[in-house]
Amino acid sequence: MAEADHDVVVVGGGPSGTGAAVFTARYGLDTVVYDRGNAALARAAYVENYPGFPEGIDPATLTQLFHDHLDVAGARRIPDLVESVKRVDGEREGDPARFRVTPADGEAVTARYVVAAAWYDGSYLRPLDASMFETETHHGEEREQLDRDVADDDGTTHIPGLYIAAPTDGRNAQAIVAAGHGAHVARTLIAAEREAEGLSGGLVPEYDWVRPGSTFSGEWADRDRWREWVANERGEDDLSEERAVELRERYIDRAFASSLTDEAVESRKRAGVAALVDRLDTDAVLDAVDDDAIAAYLAEDATADD
Repeated sequence: MAEADHDVVVVGGGPSGTGAAVFTARYGLDTVVYDRGNAALARAAYVENYPGFPEGIDPATLTQLFHDHLDVAGARRIPDLVESVKRVDGEREGDPARFRVTPADGEAVTARYVVAAAWYDGSYLRPLDASMFETETHHGEEREQLDRDVADDDGTTHIPGLYIAAPTDGRNAQAIVAAGHGAHVARTLIAAEREAEGLSGGLVPEYDWVRPGSTFSGEWADRDRWREWVANERGEDDLSEERAVELRERYIDRAFASSLTDEAVESRKRAGVAALVDRLDTDAVLDAVDDDAIAAYLAEDATADD
């Protein structure tokens, strides 16, 4: 059976979908986000409780920043609406099953995982299992709706490979809660991926954070010390020695790759500020900063370039 077109398809590019896609893409999973742009976030007049924006931020700018983050993380965003998700079984016994995702306008694609993160009724999931839906009354009208109890708190469902970040019961009403829940669901997916690869014990969690270079100093600068730690954390498994060594070395490679020097931290800080400013009104930014502060910043920038 041919490999799937993508590792992960996320349906919905609002806070939930972006939160999920950033984590899966940064882990290295080929991630595609279908986002027609009709997230519930646009219904808000202004967002005043998203951490990091003490004076609040308008939904349009926050959405643009979401899109920028997807780009930087390596997730591809497709402005299309998903019409259906179906299960595609392997041609031979033992072949992995996968999903076929059919959008309204583009070509259908296949994926190993699907994360449902669209705030609307979820009808595109009906081909997977009609029993996941129930009839409810909304504003005096009956309509079919995805059962909010289909997914566990971590987004897992009875369908292997299908995760639901939205719609859920109580986790999509606030942008910050939705974003966090999407990230939590993605970490659950990543844990399943890691377990399928053979990682076990304390090596299963993936927290996605970078560490200062000092973390890898002293005895922890020695790969043999990490190998000893991995051996203690692995626990019982059925891996061949060759596979165990492969996974161990990959884990250590990823650990060392997460190290940032002070210079790298400073470079990323400046890039982060520049990316944020790029999405803001230039005149408003200049009005908010006095001339002396601008001159000092430019002088510091020139010194850094030298």
